[in-house]
Amino acid sequence: MAHQLAALIIGLILLFTAGAPATAQDAAAQQSDSAITDVPQIQAETQYPTPPLHAAALALQCSVPQSEVARDAPLSHTAARIEASKKMRVLAIGSSATWSGNKSGNYPSRLEKLLENVWKGIDVEVVNRGVSGEIASVSARRLINEAAILKPSLVLWQLGTNDAVARVPVVEFETTVRATVRMLNKNKIDVVLVGLQYTPKYARDEHWFEIRGALDRIALEENLLYVRRDKAMEFLAQTKAASEVSADDEFSLNDLGFPCMAEHIAQAMVANIFLRRSGDRRGATPAR
Repeated sequence: MAHQLAALIIGLILLFTAGAPATAQDAAAQQSDSAITDVPQIQAETQYPTPPLHAAALALQCSVPQSEVARDAPLSHTAARIEASKKMRVLAIGSSATWSGNKSGNYPSRLEKLLENVWKGIDVEVVNRGVSGEIASVSARRLINEAAILKPSLVLWQLGTNDAVARVPVVEFETTVRATVRMLNKNKIDVVLVGLQYTPKYARDEHWFEIRGALDRIALEENLLYVRRDKAMEFLAQTKAASEVSADDEFSLNDLGFPCMAEHIAQAMVANIFLRRSGDRRGATPAR
């Protein structure tokens, strides 16, 4: 039931059509609101904006079961900035899936537009610091430096695929990632891990599975939001959109892959800010 409710609400709040005209229902709702402005009302909490009436469902070609998308965890520092209507700076770091793009842009640029469409009136900046071919230990050093300079409220760290390909020892990979996310959390920066790229070839590779298992452990034990990119893309690859998802070199994302990656990350972020906080309010113990 909880998964169904989450999927329903998430579908309503994501992928807005920017600048879309109001529907007849929108106009009726506005007239209804204006008709009751003289009635005294209790001031509602305004921590998170109400989803717009013209919100559209997650694009059909990117739709995956919510359970396939993310391992849930709070984003408390980011939520606090949204509540205070402060600028939200996101640092996106990783390898080619972060750095590269196509005619629709890279995933950080699309994510910025999606988040600004969700949180109207809040300045959202997604800074792209992806470098093709990097393994986690190299990204980690850059990440600490970039975070000190940019002071983001949230870091998106796309990682794992190159470590699996390079046969980086799992213990080394896990130690690097844990130390880095702990340092970021200590400095009040939320961290979202964005997992491995899915390809049929490496989905049969033992070391690829070991790296993925390490990310699962890290996310669970460090209580991090973890976007399971491989799970989402595997699901899509098994649908009629499979030919659009896979690129020539099996690692790049094409015109479908880039938007889907951005939308899955946006979906996970919104769910863990809007839905979790709404749930916290509903489940709060009444004051005595």
